[in-house]
Amino acid sequence: MNIVVLVKQVPDTESPRKLKSDDSTLDRAAADGVINELDEYAIEEALRIKEAQGGEVTVLTMGPDKATDSIRKSLAMGADKAVHLVDDALAGSDALQTSYAIQQALGRTGFDLVILGSESTDARTGVLAAMLAERLGVPQVSLANKVEIDGSSIKAQRVTDYGFDRVEATLPAVVSVVEKINEPRYPSFKGIMAAKKKPVETLGIADAGIDAAQVGLANAATEVVDFAEAPPRAQGQIVTDEGDGGAKIAEFLASKKFV
Repeated sequence: MNIVVLVKQVPDTESPRKLKSDDSTLDRAAADGVINELDEYAIEEALRIKEAQGGEVTVLTMGPDKATDSIRKSLAMGADKAVHLVDDALAGSDALQTSYAIQQALGRTGFDLVILGSESTDARTGVLAAMLAERLGVPQVSLANKVEIDGSSIKAQRVTDYGFDRVEATLPAVVSVVEKINEPRYPSFKGIMAAKKKPVETLGIADAGIDAAQVGLANAATEVVDFAEAPPRAQGQIVTDEGDGGAKIAEFLASKKFV
């Protein structure tokens, strides 16, 4: 089975995240880059499917040069190879353009199953899986917390507000996963050393057959009109318990319309 995992490098959520004042795009130099947390669950699920079904796991990422750090961690976890889509022309691409660029890259790699996290911690649009499935003309299984493969059939539990739905589709397909699906493994020392020898293919937009007029900030269908830094967190209210602490807390919650 040819499994492709989409991985995005995002700013560490423990670091301050900023937008650049000149073009309102994410300032990636302002924070350390890490693998998008939900994509680690996607990697783990791909590895488990490979262990059960056989095949190969390819990591595909679109991002700047520093995204190689996330690629190496993915390979250390157990992925077999990687494709890095990197080109200055891609900078500032929105979700719509990203889905187009990845579609073009997948045309080179081929796939039976594409797995990704349900959203990224920087943009949090949660739309890439749907856009990509539509472009590829394949079924989308979103928000999966359990996946089963049986031949060309894929069955999943899809998380909903009222519990979950059981859904079924035919491969090839695109699957987005949530954090409850598994527990990602830590890269072992052996895996880290092996990752150094695994192949990483670097593609520019010309290599992937991407039309420069359909990607990049200048051609984006969406834009950031304005932004401001979040105000510093105000000091919390201290409640001194003098025998009536419970009542004071209840009054506070009621004033905020929590109860």
